Amino acid sequence: MISYKELGLVNTKEMFAKAIEGGYAIPAFNFNNMEQLQAIIQAAAETKSPVILQVSKGARQYANQTLLRYMAEGAVEFAKELGWANPQIVLHLDHGDSFETCKSCIDMGFSSVMIDGSHLDYEDNVALTKKVVEYAHQFDVTVEGELGVLAGVEDEVSSDHHTYTKPEEVVDFVTRTGCDSLAISIGTSHGAYKFTPEQCTVDPETGLLVPPMLAFDVLEGVERELPGFPIVLHGSSSVPQEEVETINKYGGALKAAIGIPEPWLRKAAESAVCKINIDSDSRLAMTAAIREVFATKPAEFDPRKYLGPARDNMKKQYIHKIVNVLGSNGHAE
Repeated sequence: MISYKELGLVNTKEMFAKAIEGGYAIPAFNFNNMEQLQAIIQAAAETKSPVILQVSKGARQYANQTLLRYMAEGAVEFAKELGWANPQIVLHLDHGDSFETCKSCIDMGFSSVMIDGSHLDYEDNVALTKKVVEYAHQFDVTVEGELGVLAGVEDEVSSDHHTYTKPEEVVDFVTRTGCDSLAISIGTSHGAYKFTPEQCTVDPETGLLVPPMLAFDVLEGVERELPGFPIVLHGSSSVPQEEVETINKYGGALKAAIGIPEPWLRKAAESAVCKINIDSDSRLAMTAAIREVFATKPAEFDPRKYLGPARDNMKKQYIHKIVNVLGSNGHAE
């Protein structure tokens, strides 16, 4: 058993309480490799933003659980080297699909886990989430549950439809499970292809596709039922069109990739939404930079010469999200 506290990590309890009171959201950035981790820590350290390092089940298998433990510990020390005296860093399991997966992560030093029982019947979701909570809380690990289903595809999580969260269910769910935060469905989607062109309208000024409005009425209903309780939004990448254009310019084939407009996310961050998940945007930033190097410098074969620019591009994007979208900068001195 490895305690996350030994690694210098924190759980989400205090940072979520501060975010709700302060009207901002904590960035939850998924990572799969060293360059993504470096970019996240550099961005958080420079902006003094609390940050959640998210690892999906697939990413954990890809990176290896033992390496992840040391990468997380290294991330804390790296942040200190960059001048961040008191790093506020969470290592979080994204979309845990079983008690066994969550337990394994807790035992290996994760400070927060998500148990996603949203695909189950309501009572089964309650039972599974409660079981994870009872184990996690023994070690002061925080737990995120989920009500409602997001459309889209991300790693091993996929659905072809939305099921909006029912505000009338949230009090019962939170009370019976004891979860520390709740992911809800209000129209965000996983992946880079969140909406079809048929679902969108065309902005007459820019000519860009605009997705259907998020169900802020559902969010407001949840806030009324659970005042001051931490709410989480998944599938909140904005799919920056400049990255899509760069990818396509240099041989990619991303067609009709549409994300969540950033002003909508800023509005959510000013509410009880205190954690916003972003994954696809960093994948796009990384891919765009690598494709550009491969196309413009075809003789290059040193990984540092294309992964370095990829890291820089992701860091630039992370800083933008922290400062201009989530508003979490300056809240973890």
